[in-house]
Formats: sequence, C-alpha cells, structure tokens
Amino acid sequence: MNQAPGSSGTLPRLLYSALLQCLTPVYLLRVWWRGRKEPVYRLAMGERLGHYEGQAPRPGLLWVHAVSLGETRAAAPLIKALRDARPGLRLLLTHGTATGRAAGAELLQPGDVQVWLPFDTPGAVRRFLRRFKPSVGVLMETEVWPNLLHEAQAAAVPLVLANARLSPRSFERGRRFRALLRPAVQALTEVLAQSEGDAQRLREAGAAGAKVAGNLKFDMTPPPALLDVGRSWRESLGRPVVLAASTREGEEVGLLAAWKHGDEPRPLLLIVPRHPQRFDAVADLVHDAGLRLVRRSSWVDHPPKAAREADVWLGDSMGEMPLYYAASDIALLGGSFAPFGGQNLIEAAACGCPVVMGPHTFNFSEAARLAVGAGAALRVVNVNEGVSRAIALTRDGGLMAMSAKASAFAQAHRGAAAVVVRHVLALIAAR
Repeated sequence: MNQAPGSSGTLPRLLYSALLQCLTPVYLLRVWWRGRKEPVYRLAMGERLGHYEGQAPRPGLLWVHAVSLGETRAAAPLIKALRDARPGLRLLLTHGTATGRAAGAELLQPGDVQVWLPFDTPGAVRRFLRRFKPSVGVLMETEVWPNLLHEAQAAAVPLVLANARLSPRSFERGRRFRALLRPAVQALTEVLAQSEGDAQRLREAGAAGAKVAGNLKFDMTPPPALLDVGRSWRESLGRPVVLAASTREGEEVGLLAAWKHGDEPRPLLLIVPRHPQRFDAVADLVHDAGLRLVRRSSWVDHPPKAAREADVWLGDSMGEMPLYYAASDIALLGGSFAPFGGQNLIEAAACGCPVVMGPHTFNFSEAARLAVGAGAALRVVNVNEGVSRAIALTRDGGLMAMSAKASAFAQAHRGAAAVVVRHVLALIAAR
C-alpha cells in the first residue's frame, strides 16, 4: 500500500500546506475562542503547533490518536486489549478536542504521555514526530491528514487507520480532493474498516488492502457503577423516561415542539446535548417552551423531589452517558433528525436502551441497519414521528423485549479489538 515519499500528490499537498500556513492564525483564534466555555482548549496552546515542553520521552511509545470524545471512547477497549497483550506498554495519546482530551486522561497509566495533535502543517507534524518518535501510530476512524501521513511515511512510522469508516456521502465529497487525499490514504500501512461497505469505499479511495475488522464501539463495556445508579433513578421515578441522546444544534427546537403536543401524561424527557458548550442554550430553549426544567448538575447522588416532578432533565454532565441510558426506557438518537449523520447508537444498545432514530445515520449506517434488523432500534421519518413512537412504546409494554434485543445485539458484534490488536502487535514486532 505504501509509496515512496513524494512519489505523487506533491503539488496538491504543497498548495494545501500553503493554505494551512495562511490559516494558522485563524485556527489558533478559533481554538482560543472555544476555550471561553471549555477552558481545556486553552491548555498547552504551543502543542497545537508542535511545540512541547519538558524532557522528551524515550522513543518507542505506541501512539493512538483519538480526535474527539466518540473516538476516545472507541479507543478505550482497544487500549485495554493492547495493555493486556503487552503489559508495560507505554502510550502516546493525542486529541483535537477538549472532550476527547478529558476522556483520554482517564485512560492514562504511569509512563504514558498525552498531548494535542498539532495542526496539519509540515513543520508542526515534523516537530511532533521528531519529539516522540513513536513505534507505531493508530489513527481512529477518519483521521486522514495529508501532511501527517506524508511525514510519518518519511520517518518510517507505520500507521494503522483503525475502526475506519467512510460513508457514501464523505466518499463522494472526497472525490473533489482526490489528488490530495489519495496519496495520503495510500501512505497508511494498514486500514481496518468497520464494515465491508466502508472497506470497499476506502479501497476505491486508495487503501487497496483495506480489511474488515468490525466496529470497536461494540467492545465498549459500560461502567457497571453508572448502570446501577441509572437503574436506581429509573426505579425511583415511577414514570417512564425518554432520552434525547447527544442532540445537535437545531434538533432541540423541533423536539420540544413535538413533545409539548404529546398526549398527557407525558414521560420525563431527558435531553443530553452532544456538546457541553451548548448546555446553557438548551436550558434556555426548554424554559422558552414553558416546560419545568431541572439540571443534572443541581444534585449529587439521588434526584430531589423537584427533579422527580420536572418535565425535562438536562444532562449537563460529562462521562455519564451510560447512566442516562440506564435511567431511560427508550432513546431518541441525536444527530439523526437533522443531517449530522447520527451519534453512537451502539453505546445505547450496550446499556440495554432501545433506540428511535431519524433518517440521517450515515456515520453509523451499518450499525443502524443491523440494529433495526435485530429489533434493537426503529427508524422514523422525522422528530414528530420519533416523539410519538417513543411515547407510545413507553405505554404498550413492548420495551422490555426490545431492551433485551438491544443488549443481545451489542453482545453479538463484539471482537473488533482483538483483530486490531493482532495487526498492531505485528507491526510493533516488525520494528
């Protein structure tokens, strides 16, 4: 799959690099601006350009790049499996978002290193690779950066694209940048795709040897303590709970409008926005809708009386998604009712929570298809139908069987971590 560095795509990559150099001040300003509500973004800003403080670690770290929260969660079972197979493994963990870095910090052990992956300019990624000298790199899902891949190939660092996915929509968009992206994809040493459809599109994009390893998200194990807390909340409420999971901007307005027109008595609506910087804005939308709101951050252990009597809970906490799924009878899948591609429905299934999803699930197309076929999820045309079906399901007594099917569906598709580990360890052994 590999080519000699610089053998093709040089001019497009140089033009791309020149554009990024011009945009670097804009990029840094954007990162700083996001730090207003998420201060972690302003941590170690120099790392964004490949400048790292302190003494460089010994070469030989295994590098895993998980850009955001979803990729970091998917990387967790892989990292555990790698540590089980190679005790004493030292990890270099990189991210691009505040939520990813916060979640990644929980995966670290003594001897590991966690930093930002720099902006994809030639100098920044060259400084990064010279600083850490990783033995092998594992990039999660869609992280194909032309300069990073070019410089890694030049430095003889094998790279694996794990849990790789490429939706038909992204594949068609990528055709416009084929001259830039194809050499980058060809620089990957291994491409391990989530499904045969993803693998076929990746082969057409340049990864001739792309293989199917399965979806690492099926190997995620929800923390039992969080599941126990969520179930205790559910039992104490005495009424059904409908979860709007990982909602995106623009979805809550339609959701709340549909919710207000539902038949009384309505279940409790639990809204968990995908991005923490939107917590306050979503709270304002609930107040504007005339619904009684209580925020999860307002209590510590058990929901107080005011929370049990509220119309809506706002899940304004981090790292508690399994708790929310366990507390709910059914979930409306955020990101699927507007063209965002849907969020991770596998986590819901692993927690035994059935899912109602809208028409937009291109980020998880194979998992969505399989979930519907297994009876763990159902698809609707819009949020109005989604709300109506979710409420109806809380009343007709069929959710217990659907919950069991969701758990069985998640269990049946485990095993991707073991496949990826075999490939990664083979590359480490060959160094």
